Amino acid sequence: MNSACPSCGLRFEREPGYFTGAMYFSYAFAVPIIAAITLILWLGPLRRWTVEWSVLAAGVVFIPLVPTVFRWSRIVWIHMDRYIDPR
Repeated sequence: MNSACPSCGLRFEREPGYFTGAMYFSYAFAVPIIAAITLILWLGPLRRWTVEWSVLAAGVVFIPLVPTVFRWSRIVWIHMDRYIDPR
């Protein structure tokens, strides 16, 4: 990750551990996505499986989406931080 934005010069990491709060957004994004995938799998092709196995399958399907969710959680964290403390 760049240390600063190449176009506006915004420092991305203001302090060590700055993006720790982004984990909460990552969790908030991941839970509905995994729930939706679970529902689609459980009501669709995996009808005979139990819900637990459908959740496990949804977790496997979610793995390729992790980098995208990780990036979006950091973006939302930066936007929230800039909204609350613009300096």
